[in-house]
Amino acid sequence: MLTALVDYDSGNLHSAEKAFERMARETGACSVVVTSDADVIARADRIVLPGDGAFPACRAALDAVSGIAEAIETAVIQRGVPFLGICVGMQMLATVGHEYQETKGFGWIAGEIDRITPSDTALPVPHMGWNDLVIDHPHPVLDGISTGDHAYFVHSYQMTARNSAERLAHVDYAGDVTAIIGRDNILGTQFHPEKSQATGLRLIANFLTWRP
Repeated sequence: MLTALVDYDSGNLHSAEKAFERMARETGACSVVVTSDADVIARADRIVLPGDGAFPACRAALDAVSGIAEAIETAVIQRGVPFLGICVGMQMLATVGHEYQETKGFGWIAGEIDRITPSDTALPVPHMGWNDLVIDHPHPVLDGISTGDHAYFVHSYQMTARNSAERLAHVDYAGDVTAIIGRDNILGTQFHPEKSQATGLRLIANFLTWRP
């Protein structure tokens, strides 16, 4: 069993690699590899797509690496491989993003990416730091994770899913902010599980043993 962390030069993968390797050892679920090789991604048993920075830049960087986007889509949509998008990696699941310019997402989760607009204008954007999850819908990857558990966020934009059943969790930042989305074999977290201590490690362990 192989979990592929997709490397497309969008952020530092060191902490994600260490967190996934740790939980892979503890669960005995699989091996973990950081890769930009489309062939490795295409045959992986699980795929993780991180992303730091602006939506258009991350999408352009992904498309610039030959064969990666196609390999991800073949594995996830055609073979049903479990997929986890992190931060901008989650946002790319949407239909379209509106950060700086209109940018097409994968379209796997119907929805749009828009700037966070807290009702309290004193709150800073980006939304940065710890916040309490509110679980909207149960999911196997959320086993052992409850409303009130903490997760670590760094972002200025969020996804609004058109189907409320696909928003699995949110946080309150003077207004609802999507924290986790998912359907079928596809999941995404706006927060960074690799930086979210016990909550994030539990989610990673659950993902590595999840069988949709």
